[in-house]
Amino acid sequence: MADYRAVQSAVRVEKLRIWFAWACGNFTLLAIALATQNIHIVSVVTQLLLVAGFLALTIALFRMTGALNRKALAARREVLGDDL
Repeated sequence: MADYRAVQSAVRVEKLRIWFAWACGNFTLLAIALATQNIHIVSVVTQLLLVAGFLALTIALFRMTGALNRKALAARREVLGDDL
Protein backbone atom coordinates (compact mmCIF):
# COMPACT_ATOMS: atom_id res chain seq x y z
CA MET A 1 0.00 0.00 0.00
CA ALA A 2 2.92 2.37 0.63
CA ASP A 3 3.96 2.05 -3.01
CA TYR A 4 0.56 3.28 -4.17
CA ARG A 5 0.67 6.17 -1.72
CA ALA A 6 4.11 7.16 -3.01
CA VAL A 7 2.84 7.13 -6.59
CA GLN A 8 -0.20 9.22 -5.64
CA SER A 9 1.98 11.76 -3.83
CA ALA A 10 4.36 11.96 -6.77
CA VAL A 11 1.47 12.43 -9.20
CA ARG A 12 -0.02 15.19 -7.05
CA VAL A 13 3.31 17.03 -6.87
CA GLU A 14 3.89 16.69 -10.61
CA LYS A 15 0.42 18.02 -11.36
CA LEU A 16 1.11 21.07 -9.20
CA ARG A 17 4.40 21.62 -11.01
CA ILE A 18 2.69 21.33 -14.40
CA TRP A 19 -0.03 23.82 -13.44
CA PHE A 20 2.57 26.21 -12.01
CA ALA A 21 4.64 26.01 -15.20
CA TRP A 22 1.50 26.60 -17.28
CA ALA A 23 0.61 29.69 -15.25
CA CYS A 24 4.18 31.05 -15.39
CA GLY A 25 4.40 30.46 -19.13
CA ASN A 26 1.13 32.23 -19.80
CA PHE A 27 2.10 35.09 -17.49
CA THR A 28 5.39 35.49 -19.37
CA LEU A 29 3.63 35.51 -22.73
CA LEU A 30 1.13 38.07 -21.46
CA ALA A 31 3.90 40.27 -20.07
CA ILE A 32 5.72 40.23 -23.42
CA ALA A 33 2.51 41.05 -25.28
CA LEU A 34 1.75 43.94 -22.93
CA ALA A 35 5.32 45.27 -23.17
CA THR A 36 5.11 45.45 -26.97
CA GLN A 37 1.54 46.69 -27.33
CA ASN A 38 2.61 50.18 -28.48
CA ILE A 39 4.82 48.91 -31.32
CA HIS A 40 2.26 48.20 -34.02
CA ILE A 41 3.71 45.39 -36.15
CA VAL A 42 5.48 43.77 -33.21
CA SER A 43 2.25 43.96 -31.22
CA VAL A 44 0.40 41.95 -33.87
CA VAL A 45 3.14 39.33 -33.95
CA THR A 46 3.29 39.03 -30.17
CA GLN A 47 -0.49 38.73 -29.94
CA LEU A 48 -0.40 35.89 -32.44
CA LEU A 49 2.41 34.27 -30.49
CA LEU A 50 0.42 34.76 -27.28
CA VAL A 51 -2.53 32.85 -28.71
CA ALA A 52 -0.32 30.13 -30.19
CA GLY A 53 1.68 29.84 -26.97
CA PHE A 54 -1.45 29.65 -24.86
CA LEU A 55 -2.86 26.88 -27.02
CA ALA A 56 0.42 24.96 -27.01
CA LEU A 57 0.84 25.26 -23.26
CA THR A 58 -2.78 24.25 -22.63
CA ILE A 59 -2.55 21.22 -24.89
CA ALA A 60 0.70 20.16 -23.20
CA LEU A 61 -0.90 20.67 -19.78
CA PHE A 62 -3.84 18.40 -20.49
CA ARG A 63 -1.72 15.74 -22.21
CA MET A 64 0.73 15.60 -19.31
CA THR A 65 -2.08 15.56 -16.75
CA GLY A 66 -3.79 12.75 -18.63
CA ALA A 67 -0.56 10.74 -18.73
CA LEU A 68 -0.13 11.19 -14.99
CA ASN A 69 -3.73 10.10 -14.39
CA ARG A 70 -3.14 6.96 -16.46
CA LYS A 71 0.03 6.24 -14.48
CA ALA A 72 -1.83 6.64 -11.18
CA LEU A 73 -4.66 4.40 -12.40
CA ALA A 74 -2.18 1.69 -13.44
CA ALA A 75 -0.52 1.86 -10.02
CA ARG A 76 -3.91 1.65 -8.33
CA ARG A 77 -4.86 -1.39 -10.36
CA GLU A 78 -1.55 -3.04 -9.60
CA VAL A 79 -1.70 -2.45 -5.86
CA LEU A 80 -5.42 -2.98 -5.24
CA GLY A 81 -6.01 -5.66 -7.84
CA ASP A 82 -8.88 -3.78 -9.51
CA ASP A 83 -9.78 -4.79 -13.03
CA LEU A 84 -11.87 -1.87 -14.19
